[in-house]
Amino acid sequence: MNAPSVLSLRTDKTEHHKLLRMFAGISSSVRHILTSVLAGIELSEADAVKLFQAEGAELDALVATADYVRKQAVGDQASFVITRNINYTNVCYMGCKFCGFAKRKEEQGAELLSLGEIAGRAQEAWDRGATEVCIQGGLHPDIDGSFYRDILKAIKKQVPAMHIHAFSPFEIWFGALKSKVSVAEFIQDLIDHGLGSMPGTAAEILDVEIRQQLTRDKLTTEQWVEIITTAHQLGLPTTATIMYGHIDSPEHWAAHIGKIRDIQKQTGGFTEFVPLGFVHYESPLYVKNGDVRPGPTPEENIRMHAVSRLMLNGWVDNIQASWVKLGPEYAQQMLKSGANDLGGTLMNESISRAAGGKNGQEIVPEDMVRMIGEAGREPVRRNTLYKVVQGYEYTPEVSSSEVLAASQGVQLIATSRGVI
Repeated sequence: MNAPSVLSLRTDKTEHHKLLRMFAGISSSVRHILTSVLAGIELSEADAVKLFQAEGAELDALVATADYVRKQAVGDQASFVITRNINYTNVCYMGCKFCGFAKRKEEQGAELLSLGEIAGRAQEAWDRGATEVCIQGGLHPDIDGSFYRDILKAIKKQVPAMHIHAFSPFEIWFGALKSKVSVAEFIQDLIDHGLGSMPGTAAEILDVEIRQQLTRDKLTTEQWVEIITTAHQLGLPTTATIMYGHIDSPEHWAAHIGKIRDIQKQTGGFTEFVPLGFVHYESPLYVKNGDVRPGPTPEENIRMHAVSRLMLNGWVDNIQASWVKLGPEYAQQMLKSGANDLGGTLMNESISRAAGGKNGQEIVPEDMVRMIGEAGREPVRRNTLYKVVQGYEYTPEVSSSEVLAASQGVQLIATSRGVI
């Protein structure tokens, strides 16, 4: 590792002093928490709860601290990946109360993609520069356990180099049950047939009381943890998520992130943490229940990304801001609040859309570069496992259309699909 330059040391020292001056105007309790974090002391769940309630000058100090810690951990690069979501079926009978995506198989609009259709969509994604397909779907009663393996085989036959990021812990549980094998055996079989990583969705809030209210027959907290840790032990990396802003509270958020941190200490298998705000518009949980909040407030979104950065510091380097949930402009703000990644360009995304999400299904790479550049970060394209495969130089005065026409403003530094 190269030694830091004199300039970078001076810059870090200056920024650190700026933080300390900012701390002078906040309460002693919050100042103590933030200075402890800067000193390398792990943020406790109790202190995280307090930070989740920060307002005014204390919120400004929290954001500035998270931004500083982000820079120390990963530098000024902010990343995105070219990917395609393939939701192979929207048929599901689990009855999760927050889900506006699921349909009964006889309902209008119910679908189950064929293996050929799935492989064809993967090919289309590859042809447009994608290095990843993200595959998730409902628990269709008519599919058997071998369907998951067959999806992998079909994609790998069509596009051998494509990274397959697929199957939530809920789907893993369902597939193992259908196959009448252990979770470990089922995951190993998927790895053997091309599964490259697993999305850590289906987590919602890892709290027994909240999960019982959100779902009917979905995974327990213990089952989610078991499946994720089993994947890690088998060498399969996963992401980690949280869905917040419904019937939960800061205490639940802090405990959830604390559990993610504990797992990471044991396995080291998480590649990123992704806060996902509850999309309420068409969600049955919100429509049928007057006690449910309509998603997180703007301040809660900021606090979530900032506190996640501080709680996971030293354990999970990558905090992703989901532009699908937040909207592009708001996601940019998260890059100044502890996040260092904007997720994927997508191409298709029907789960948030089914819940009434308003932010579309695709942003092209040029848009990602512009968003990151406007936020004051260095745009890079990554693969699923956070290896940088392409860097860009961003010139603010050049528009996206001019970039496409003249190859100015966003200038290619390295061109490679990278290691998939």
